[in-house]
Amino acid sequence: MKEKVLEAINSIRPYLQSDDGDIELIEITEDAIVKIRLTGACAVCPMFLMTLRAGVERSLMRQVPCIKRVEAVN
Repeated sequence: MKEKVLEAINSIRPYLQSDDGDIELIEITEDAIVKIRLTGACAVCPMFLMTLRAGVERSLMRQVPCIKRVEAVN
């Protein structure tokens, strides 16, 4: 599953980088929760939660259906 999640992250990375941000995979828990870190401009953006839920989480769950949730960590 980790490889599929990394592929999914790499597919959305260019969109985040176009806004001077990036994404880093931290962990995939046993109960299929993906923990990520948004960096750069994405870490301090007022639209952080919208990016996380509507962008990152939706995209990862569409590409890797077994994911239950995506959480951001600091």
